[in-house]
Amino acid sequence: MGLKLTSNFSSDGSLLVSPPCSLDESYKYVFLPVCYSLTFLFSLSLNSVVLVRSCRVRRRWTTSLTYMVNLASTDLMYGLSLPFLVHSYVLRDRWVFGDFMCRLVRFLFYFNLYCSIFFLTCISVHRYLGICHPMKTMSLESKRVVRIVCALVWLVVFALTCPIFRFAQTGLLSRGQFPDPTVTDSPNTSTNAEPYLNCWDDAIDREFADYVPYGVALHLLGFFVPFVIIAWCYSQVVRTIFQTLRSPPSSVEDGMASDTEPSRERPSVSIAESQYSHYIRRRRKSIKTIVTITLLFALCFLPFHVTRTLFLLLKRAQTGGCGVFKAVSICYKVTRPLASCNAWLNALLYFLTGDKGAPAAGKSGPRSGGRGPSGGPQQNRDPFVSQERAKP
Repeated sequence: MGLKLTSNFSSDGSLLVSPPCSLDESYKYVFLPVCYSLTFLFSLSLNSVVLVRSCRVRRRWTTSLTYMVNLASTDLMYGLSLPFLVHSYVLRDRWVFGDFMCRLVRFLFYFNLYCSIFFLTCISVHRYLGICHPMKTMSLESKRVVRIVCALVWLVVFALTCPIFRFAQTGLLSRGQFPDPTVTDSPNTSTNAEPYLNCWDDAIDREFADYVPYGVALHLLGFFVPFVIIAWCYSQVVRTIFQTLRSPPSSVEDGMASDTEPSRERPSVSIAESQYSHYIRRRRKSIKTIVTITLLFALCFLPFHVTRTLFLLLKRAQTGGCGVFKAVSICYKVTRPLASCNAWLNALLYFLTGDKGAPAAGKSGPRSGGRGPSGGPQQNRDPFVSQERAKP
């Protein structure tokens, strides 16, 4: 709807500040319902399959699978909160589910969003420790430790997001409350328009000054700090894998050195070279997968949190001009569905990278007598191709 910048707010927090400045938000009543509906369908189907398949695993769950189950659970709950928002946007911001459901839906939206980010952070730290410090992490592989970590994630994120229950609420608005000749809206814009019940995403006018510090802190602790941790962990994992690529296993070096020996030694050399080629392909695939996961994480969450932070600050300061606020407002609303996409991308990557919480055939660890490219026991520490392959 076309909005005039005065001293009021729209349902998803669009500030209306002086001087007059029209915001045509009619696009969101089509764009957001379509995006959220697709996210709901993909999240419900993919995460349900992940949980069903995980529950059918009869053996003891690995650390990776435990994190994946928690991640799929929170992504599924996130998807289940979206139909309420779709219904509201289809009715052009009209909320019909009452004040409690308004608070609950807004809370679940952010609670599950940040639970997802925190579990992705746990997975990245787990991969970093398993690849870069395998001997030091033996004690962290116990079921009790993993359960404690998962419980702490749920509790910490609940503590971070519970203030949303206080700030999010319903209130009456009228589309024709602030008539302006520059407003470009449908015929709904009139001075006699009937008021409708709205559900605010952040806070109403009189509480917005209190909400901004909390909102910025939530972005900092809920996303920017985890993002730095994830980026650092995966950079160290890639660096470690690159180091293994530059130092071929001893069996290949010995085989190449014995090239002048009788031909009866040649078959063992060929086998060693074949094993090493397979070893290199797996490491390169691991690097590509890590880079893909990191880029997708940044693409989904970084634009949303940057634009929402700017959005809150501009609303609070009421500076920057009409053009700047328009641009930030549009970018913020466009990037909201982008953050939602992570709810089903996590499960999709789970299937595409082939991690079912168990080592693949021929990639067994020391307990099953698997052999690495150097002829010794193969350590189950390669991400995405063994038990340590945790999915984002």
